[in-house]
Amino acid sequence: MKCDWVKENIQLYVYNELADDARFELEQHLARCVDCTAELKTTRKFHALLSELPVEEPSPNLVASSRMRLQEALETTKQGTFWHKLIFDPAAWLRQMRFSPALAAVLLMAGFAGGIGASYKILHGGSTGPIALTGSPAPVESSITGIQSVSQEPGSNQVTIKYNTTSTQEAQGSLNDQRIQQLLLFAARNNYNSGVRMDSVDLLTQQPNDTHVREALIYALRYDSNPGVRLKALDGLSAYVKSDPRVRDTVLEALMNDGNPGVRTEALHLLDPVRADSSVRAVLQRLAENDQNQYIKTQARNMLAQLPEFD
Repeated sequence: MKCDWVKENIQLYVYNELADDARFELEQHLARCVDCTAELKTTRKFHALLSELPVEEPSPNLVASSRMRLQEALETTKQGTFWHKLIFDPAAWLRQMRFSPALAAVLLMAGFAGGIGASYKILHGGSTGPIALTGSPAPVESSITGIQSVSQEPGSNQVTIKYNTTSTQEAQGSLNDQRIQQLLLFAARNNYNSGVRMDSVDLLTQQPNDTHVREALIYALRYDSNPGVRLKALDGLSAYVKSDPRVRDTVLEALMNDGNPGVRTEALHLLDPVRADSSVRAVLQRLAENDQNQYIKTQARNMLAQLPEFD
């Protein structure tokens, strides 16, 4: 056994995550390798030090932004298909099965669940397709794997949302329906498809006076990777720049840090009615002095010129 393999798996050994056979081989290697034994001692010491520190729960914003970054990475990363890996790299699967009993257990449970699902379909006539949930209780967010599509019937307040749990389901109802609102909020924050996020945020802008909706719009403006979604969020927040300091601060943040010139320009226009605010004035002065965007720099100077001078 090579030292490189031991050092790669020593963390799993410390956390008791190695399979029995891999653990035995690693321990046999440690008995005759001074360097790896020293590495184990260092790792255990570091683990003990970390265990003494208090465990803090991550903030909801951190969790949500981390999910968003993960989704972006999944959207942009080209990955091999299951059959490609199984056919062209079977050794990797065998190694995973050998050293990961958890993976084997998951595959076993997946196969068992698949058999039950197939039997259920046969016994109930093999029906497939979306399940309508009109009138059903609000879905639990943790049970939703993704939002497939969001649409509004033209000229009405009715919204149709298809979402996935273990199968594709569908909910219909008014924008005032709690189920619809929960699904829209979920889609605006967590969906893989930027088009669905756009549709969801667009519908949420029709009810920005709701606290949860406004928080979702603020989140979209801060963290969404799609500039179109961020522009939609700005549109929904525009009426609250004067009255809500959180909204004003978020728009200021977008003006200073957003990577899209269109989003920054729209944020600047929204701040024009509150340009006399001290925080807005300070940002405008900074932009007027050294912003790289010539249009924003000029507009900031014009807005400052319309302000009365301090005594």
